Amino acid sequence: MKIVVQIVLWVLIVFLGWKLYDSINGPIKFNEIKEARYAKVIKNLKDIQQSQLAYKEITGEFTGSFDSLIAFLDTAKFAITQRRDTVYADVERNKAYGVKEGYYIEGVLIDTLGFVPVRDSLFHGSDRYRTMMNIPIEGVNSTIELQAGHIERNDIMYAVFEARVPKEVILHDQNPDLVVQEKAVQSVDAVNGPYIQVGSMNEINTSGNWPKFYETTRD
Repeated sequence: MKIVVQIVLWVLIVFLGWKLYDSINGPIKFNEIKEARYAKVIKNLKDIQQSQLAYKEITGEFTGSFDSLIAFLDTAKFAITQRRDTVYADVERNKAYGVKEGYYIEGVLIDTLGFVPVRDSLFHGSDRYRTMMNIPIEGVNSTIELQAGHIERNDIMYAVFEARVPKEVILHDQNPDLVVQEKAVQSVDAVNGPYIQVGSMNEINTSGNWPKFYETTRD
């Protein structure tokens, strides 16, 4: 019986030791996995952000369709312009005062020098924009949620968009208790709330909700 008790005690000691190790190492490993996965998702969200800003610059709106956004990137072009200061005679005032060149108007001329494809300007020859809607996490076979529309502020309608991914999707195979904690986190050094997102359907905002250190992940 003494040997049996000793074996049971050793088993209990090993089990408690493992539980202690897991309670310390588990959150550390979780954070490592979380940050690596968040960086991949944020890279795609930043591509979507830049694509949407270009779309609005040219069309005046945002789009809630990845098909439309990709088709736009395949065909749209930015105009390359040059601003020049100019001075010319104010004909009406000169005529009114009976002079030929007494009054002048200062202005700006904008010359169009050429055009450059939007996709080359944003992605520099890469075609990764074609897959930016995918959630780049192993074991996840779904796409980033995308919406676009308008909100009214002070009797003015503003175009808005939102692209987001639920944290629970990104961390689908991790400790459920740690995922619940992560969804509720509120910190200046963390991605707050249950989603990683860029833009907003409720505010005039085209920024992402991630901390600044993730900005260095862009290629």
